Amino acid sequence: MESVSDKNYIEQVSVECVILGYQDRQLRVLVPKLAFKGDFWGLPGGFVYQDEDTDDAARRILYERTGIKDVYLEQFQVMGKANRNSREFLDRMIGQNSDLFSDPLAEGQRSRMDYDWFTRRFISIGYYALVDMNQVIPQKTDLDVSIEWYPIGELPPMIMDHNQIVANALATLRLTIDQKLNAFNLLPETFTMQEIQDLYEAIFEKRFAQNNFPKRILRLNVLDRLEKKYTGAANKAPYLYRFDRARSSQLSTEDLFTE
Repeated sequence: MESVSDKNYIEQVSVECVILGYQDRQLRVLVPKLAFKGDFWGLPGGFVYQDEDTDDAARRILYERTGIKDVYLEQFQVMGKANRNSREFLDRMIGQNSDLFSDPLAEGQRSRMDYDWFTRRFISIGYYALVDMNQVIPQKTDLDVSIEWYPIGELPPMIMDHNQIVANALATLRLTIDQKLNAFNLLPETFTMQEIQDLYEAIFEKRFAQNNFPKRILRLNVLDRLEKKYTGAANKAPYLYRFDRARSSQLSTEDLFTE
């Protein structure tokens, strides 16, 4: 098996991806569980090749995990604390899987090199992606036993600082949602006004006034109104809308939902 230290990766740099979806009025995060004894969950991530842009590395990882290429992607943080490394997590995993791992420090130079490579201080670049869950087919790697969507408020305890990374991604989404108008990437192509409000309430974890929210959204002038959604009662059927990306790219807005 090829050693990680032989690959053409930039040393001590990694990418961590927070893949966000929305379903059943809940914001969800795609999280794989590692295929080892013990409870080890972690964000989808990986390393950056020497000749690869960091954004391209994130897109590559997202495609490997979701099967889709047209993904809204935003870099939101660099994790660079001096004591940030995976030594504690790796030592715990090796200890609980002694039938799979020999002592890397006693196994020989190759194992020692790989162990040293993984346990050095790593600077990690955080990205969040907003996806329509209906288009995603979650993809496991050889190191995963499963990959599942978890409600953002019910995440498993993940390795290292990955839970905090998710919290930081959510904080950034809330902070920039009005300027970037990116939340619409979590919805299918067409949606009702109530579905938009449900999404915003899931993101901010608070209710918005039913009579005021539609006015705020429509004032943005980034939605195309389509035909009514058939519900069996034509007089009560809500209108369907579609997000106009071309108009949104020219728009500059004030904070409408964060007061």
